[in-house]
Amino acid sequence: MKFFEIFKDERGKFSSNRFAGILCTIALCATMYHNSFSEEHVAPAAILVECVTALAFGALGLGAVNKIFKKKEDAEG
Repeated sequence: MKFFEIFKDERGKFSSNRFAGILCTIALCATMYHNSFSEEHVAPAAILVECVTALAFGALGLGAVNKIFKKKEDAEG
């Protein structure tokens, strides 16, 4: 069950942002891998790839930025 620890934040609670970000990243990588070896070479729509990438960035990257600025506000207040 240690695998599920990657979905926990620094307080030990499960984070939906991490879950969504990791799920989007895995789905995007799996889709790209599958399409590179597919016999039909059917590429996904560019807008779909961009949306999944933006969702993964938003869930993982912006969550980290939010933690940084939240800590600074807590220290000031």
